[in-house]
Amino acid sequence: MTTKYIATHPDANVEFKTTVVATTDGAYQPALDQALSAGGKDAPDIYAAEAAFVLKYTQGDASSFAANYADLGLDNTMVQDAGIAQYSIDIGSKGGELKALAYQATGGAFIYRRSIAKDVFGTDDPATVKNEVGPGWDKFFGAAAKLKAKGYGIVSGDGDIWHAIENSSDKGWIVDGKLHIDPKREQFLDLSKKLKDNGYHNDTKDWEEGWFADMSGTGSQPIFGFFGPAWLINYVMNGQVKDTNGDWAVTEPPTGFFWGGTWLIGNKDVVKNDAKRAAVADFIKWVTLDTSETGLQYYWANGTMKDGEKGTKDTVASSVVMSKSNGEVELLGGQNMFDVFVPANANATGKNLSQFDETINSLWRGQVREYTAGTKNRDKAIADFKQQVKDQLQIDSE
Repeated sequence: MTTKYIATHPDANVEFKTTVVATTDGAYQPALDQALSAGGKDAPDIYAAEAAFVLKYTQGDASSFAANYADLGLDNTMVQDAGIAQYSIDIGSKGGELKALAYQATGGAFIYRRSIAKDVFGTDDPATVKNEVGPGWDKFFGAAAKLKAKGYGIVSGDGDIWHAIENSSDKGWIVDGKLHIDPKREQFLDLSKKLKDNGYHNDTKDWEEGWFADMSGTGSQPIFGFFGPAWLINYVMNGQVKDTNGDWAVTEPPTGFFWGGTWLIGNKDVVKNDAKRAAVADFIKWVTLDTSETGLQYYWANGTMKDGEKGTKDTVASSVVMSKSNGEVELLGGQNMFDVFVPANANATGKNLSQFDETINSLWRGQVREYTAGTKNRDKAIADFKQQVKDQLQIDSE
């Protein structure tokens, strides 16, 4: 992005000094926290935070380092004019003050195999398939039974429904400083067990070999679909589908959700220096709010980041940009994915996150797998989960 910005802004008097720290193995946050706390010339003027921990930097313990977008000269009118999805704004705001925006939009859809839809439902039309798999989980499991009768699994593993459940819950994991298990998240225990007991999935774990095998149709039973945003299609499935390329389509999921994303934040100290403030504001604006054909989001949406190359298309934060972009994707048989993802972004909610989601989600999913495997009962799984959260995060349960 910084390279593209320099190339498209030849008159910009700015030099980027970039620090890259992987978000794997828990290295990123400590490094960023140390740099922000130390301040001075080594502190980043602009920094990024992923969905798994962004609330810490926009609303939580480290939010005091973030500049208000308004103080950078980026006002609410710009946000409205760009048609930014509300969930992204909510996540990036504290007390009504916007502190961060994402450049991607990660509203989720249901991504399914066209050939299996035709075999089981008589059509691969997204308008019909959405009414087979939803709205709601009862319809979804009705579809799972129909698929199973013809030898298909509806999803690869329980992780495939988790993100749809996690990010459609009414409340997050932390309410008034205590661990809260939202009824929709608690229901994951039962839905996960139902998937396993009925053989509705191949019992894979996301990001592991079996999950990828199901994308290419080489798993133990053919799998109908996956839940995810555009990045799952274009960055993950794209490298895995092999012979199933073009045999996919997207439709509305049983419940609105989002999964992932990266938010851009300006250091509040840049406001003290007019030249630096202007430079930071212009870059953040170009990445998150510029709806022109020379803004980052237009390049990103159309796969034209590199001149002369046909790159990866992605859903972006601005619905205005997507409305004038070409979202046709070969993997989806030429379907325009923006037709589904623009409403998906609008249906996502950003009001159920906490700054501890990365840790708590991992603990919860571990206990759910133990329950569905039969190694402990439901009450024990919940009790152990609460104890783990207390031990690791010093957070008591309600």
